[in-house]
Order: sequence, then C-alpha cells, then structure tokens
Amino acid sequence: MDKKQAEKRIKELRKIVEYHAKKYYDEDKPEISDFEYDMMMLELRALESQYPELITTNSLTQKVGGTAKEGFQKVEHEVPLQSLQDVFNFEEIESFDERVRKQAIENGIENPQYVVETKIDGLSAALEYIDGKLVRGATRGNGLVGEDVTENLKTIKTIPQELPEKINITVRGEVFISKKDFEKMNQEREENEEELFANARNAAAGSLRQLDSNITKNRPLDIYIFNVQKIEDKEFNSHFEELEYLRQLGFNVNPVRIPCNSKQEIIQAINKIGEDRESLTFGIDGAVVKVDDLNLRKIMGTTSKVPKWAIAYKYPPEKKETILKEIVCQVGRTGVITPMAILEPVKVAGSIISKTTLHNEDFIKEKGLKIGDKVIIQKAGDVIPEIVEAVISKRTGEEQNFEMPRICPVCGAEAVREDGEAAVRCTGIECPAKLHRNLVHFVSRDAMNIDGLGENIIAELLDKKMISNIADIYDLQFEEIASLKKNGKKFAQNLIDSINKSKDNDLYRLITALGIRHVGVKAAKILAKQFNSIENLFEATVENLSEVEEIGPIVANSIKEFFEQQQTKDLISRLKKAGVNTERYKDENEDDRFSGKTFVLTGSLEKYSREEASNIIEKFGGKTSSSVSKKTSYVLAGEDAGSKLTKAQSLGVTVITEAEFAEMVK
Repeated sequence: MDKKQAEKRIKELRKIVEYHAKKYYDEDKPEISDFEYDMMMLELRALESQYPELITTNSLTQKVGGTAKEGFQKVEHEVPLQSLQDVFNFEEIESFDERVRKQAIENGIENPQYVVETKIDGLSAALEYIDGKLVRGATRGNGLVGEDVTENLKTIKTIPQELPEKINITVRGEVFISKKDFEKMNQEREENEEELFANARNAAAGSLRQLDSNITKNRPLDIYIFNVQKIEDKEFNSHFEELEYLRQLGFNVNPVRIPCNSKQEIIQAINKIGEDRESLTFGIDGAVVKVDDLNLRKIMGTTSKVPKWAIAYKYPPEKKETILKEIVCQVGRTGVITPMAILEPVKVAGSIISKTTLHNEDFIKEKGLKIGDKVIIQKAGDVIPEIVEAVISKRTGEEQNFEMPRICPVCGAEAVREDGEAAVRCTGIECPAKLHRNLVHFVSRDAMNIDGLGENIIAELLDKKMISNIADIYDLQFEEIASLKKNGKKFAQNLIDSINKSKDNDLYRLITALGIRHVGVKAAKILAKQFNSIENLFEATVENLSEVEEIGPIVANSIKEFFEQQQTKDLISRLKKAGVNTERYKDENEDDRFSGKTFVLTGSLEKYSREEASNIIEKFGGKTSSSVSKKTSYVLAGEDAGSKLTKAQSLGVTVITEAEFAEMVK
C-alpha cells in the first residue's frame, strides 16, 4: 500500500472507529464486538506506524476514548487515567519484556519483576479521599477530564465511605457487574419489555452514568481497585506492596494477581487466566502485564495515552461451528414470543452450549439463518452465547426457512407485531405463560388495589391450582385462603374484604388492571371518562378511539385488538358475574376547570407530592407533561427548579408557585 492509499484508508478507519468509540464509551450501546473494534484499531496503528507523518493528535490511537456526559459536573484528573496498549500475540509480549529489561539494566536493576492481572471488563473510575473520607468519585472520561459520579459511586456497597486511616489518597478501580447479576438483570429487563444490555461492561457503564442515583442504587454494581493514583506522606516500592496496603484499608482489590520473573512465566500466567476465565465470577477482556517495581515505572514513563510499563493482552473470542437443529418459540411473562435456537451441543469457552436466543425475526433475517444451517457461535462478553453467522458455503439445499408464528404457541390467541417494533407478542390476557405477571398487575395498587395479594401469595395460589385465571380471584373461599398460612384466619378475612372492596372500584381501575398494551393509568382515566362503561369500549371502533385526545392510532389498534380476543370477552363476562363494577362513577359536582390545560411540574413541592398535584390536575380535567413546550399552559415551579423553569421563561409560558396553584384548586 502506497502513501496515498494509506492516507485514504486511515481516514476511513478513523471515521469508523470514532463512530464505534462513541457508541461504546459515550452511549454504552456498542454495535460491534470488542474484537472487531480492536482489529480496526490494530490496522490503524499499523498504518500510522508505517507512515508516522500521517499521525494527528485527534486520532484515537493518540488519546483515550470517551467524553464527559452532559448533566454531570466535569472533573479534571490530577493524575491522568490512562489507557493501555493492546497486544494480540506472545511475540509482542516478548518485545515488551525486552524493552523493560533494557531499561532495567541501564538503571542497575538486574531482574525486573512483573505482575499479571485480570483485565476486568467494566468502567474505570477514580475515588478521592481526604482525611480518610470519600469526597469525590469520577469516571475516566478521556483520561484527563471525567464525570463527577460521587453520589452514584456511594451506592456501591464495596466502596468504603471512610477509611481506618486519616489519609489523603486517590485510587483507581474498575466498576463492573458480575456474570450472575448481569444474566439476572437482562432476564428481568426482558420480562419488563426493556431493551437488553449488550454486555456486562455496558450494563455497568450505563448504570454508573445515571443522572438519578436512585437508579444506580438498584443496579448490582461492584468494584475492584487496582492502582494508587496519588497518596500523601507514604511511599511504596512495589505494586504488590501498594495493593496489600489498599486491602488493609478495606478496598476490594483485583483478586487475580500473579507474580512473574520472566517472559515465559508471563505467558504461562496469561494462559492460566485464559483457562480459568470461564470460572471467574466477573467478565474479563484480557490480561494486564505490569512492571512491579514502582521506581522502574517512573523511569520508563508514559506516552500521552498509555504507560510504557504495562501492556494488555487481548484474548481472541473462541468460535465454534455447530448445527442449528431447530428453532422453537418461547412466550415470556410479558407475552413477547422469542425464537430460540436449538443447537447441536458444542463446548465454547469452557461450557456446553445447546441453545441460544435468536432475539426476534429481524435478527434471523439479518443473519440469513435457516433451520439445518451450520453456524458459528461464540460467547459475547464471556457470558452470553450468540450465533455469529451461518456457514453458507456448507449448505446442502435441505435447509428450511423459518417464519415467526402469528398464533401464540401456548394459548392460541393472535400474535401481533406492531409497527416500529421488533417483537411479536401474544395478545391473550389469559395466556398461561403471562398469567403470573398479569395477576400481579391486576391486583396492584394503581389497578384493582387488592391489598394482601402479593407476588408470593399469587405464586402459591397458582402452584396449588386454587386459581387458573384472573376471574378466579373472585371465587376464592375463606377456607382456601386460610390454608395458605399458619393461623391464617385473620389474613383470609382481610384478603376477602379487600377482594370484595375491589368490586366497587371505578372503571378506570379495571381498564388499568386489564393490562392493555400502551394503556397506563393516565390513558385509562381518559378512556373511562370518554366511554363511561366497559361495554362501550368493546363497541368502540379504531376511528372512535383514535379521536380521543392522547390515544392515537397505535394505542387505538392495541385496544381494539385486545377487546376482540375471545379470552377478553370471557374474562369480562366472568368479572361482571362476580359483581365487579364495569361503569364509570360520575361525580355530580364534576369540575372541569382545567379542561384543555397542560401542566409541567418542576422542583421540590412542600404542600403536595408530585403524585398528589398530578391527581388534582387530572381531577379537574387537566393533564400533566414531563416536558415544556409552547403548548404548555402552566409550569408549577417548586424549590430548586432547573432547566424546565428556564425553558418556560424563554417560551413565555405562565409560571405559577405552589401557593398560586393552591388558590387555583380551592
């Protein structure tokens, strides 16, 4: 390749890697594997090495990826949080050892020692302590400037808030999510119809970089500390010495640290970590080789991006060929029908793989998969098995195309795919696969509000076959309920009372409880007010429904499809027979003073909670919105109102205080 061709390819590569670096570091939504990204970076470095005059300061080979996210305060790192030079073969490990030994000999060090550690697949962060107290935590960002995520880091239980010594110290670690917790997170997200995380690293990064620390608090984050960035009034001779000190202070330090005296031992340690990676509780994306002598580290120094005394060995993903024997469909708790690949069992990265998800029909089409194909599989992020591609060259002509079912394989109800969605889902409300979730939703506080009928009790009722559908709740007998608990008579009576009380709920609660796709409490109230009875909802056309404010064609179609199901008709018939109210309660003194008005709430309110204020607005015929626009009628601003208040003022939207709101609702 001549210089002109190299220049063209370098420009192409920089554009591609910058795009994927942004997806990975800034958005936590990678579109390609780590290995694919690494290979592009390797090609870019090789071309820049061949033609150094083409190197620019803004090339990702010369800087750390990532930028500070808007919404966070920026933190300038006193000691840069550098990246590591990646290598992909043992020849480069040997070259690294030669460079280290040359520097060591020149400075009177006869036999340099190394430490080989796991390269934890997570998000790098720095923790700063003053007088032994945690005062600030920040992400790496671009190495020089990161994001202040102190409050989020404080939610991680393994980070000490106060140290046993009153010292000033800054440490660096890797925030991660364990393999087990990651699998559980994605399972829960799938059940809740949320987008799945691509891998554990991005799950950790996305969790730590939340503007709301309450979200972070509920994520299973952990951290391993692997370096002292800065410390006052204390010196160490070796990396092992500093890690032992950190452990004594109460930090979780990287648990895999292998001492090495030669390049042969380094290679053995890397191979050992590679062999053991399947049994590790956390994901890794390589092994890190570091000089142990801290004085030698100072002598060797750093580049603008990486230290010269450390290097990262990247393991290639293990790929295996097997046969796609069958595609079966599973129905999740939300009704999403997921195609699963049944594979000829094959060992990949230490475990036997016999099945894997195919996500949805678009994924199958994009991969061009057919039943009977020979396929290549690998493990994404050391955790999730995935099909990489079909081996088209080995097709025999006997392979079969796959079509997603349009009838639920569990209950026989219609299965639909809505515009703009990848998922095909069952529409049956009484589908056994969805029943537990539907029951939990039906009895929840915002729906029928049946106190005492929690998830565990519902699970027990289902397990003991006391109920087999939603309407069975209203046929439960005192003796049956009492049998669930020791001395359960009081519990049984309270639950019977709560069940009977729910029969008198307003119509909107029943509509909410039915769990119609896209219909929450707010939409349910609008529908109840517009149609007044469940019978009228049954008879409403898509056109009728679309004309209702805030409903629209997508929701309208969802409602119509729901009420057309025989399962729905049977359920409503049984609920009516049990005495459940199916009509809207009309207030004789109904007040629509806020009809056609839209409110936005911002800041901290003293007299009302957000929920209380919203309920009052809706009671008077108004509605609330989360964002300010020209169509906003009022912005109710409490203490510490932020950007929404500023936007309202710039648009000329009327801003009212809590006291003014109280006057309006007298």
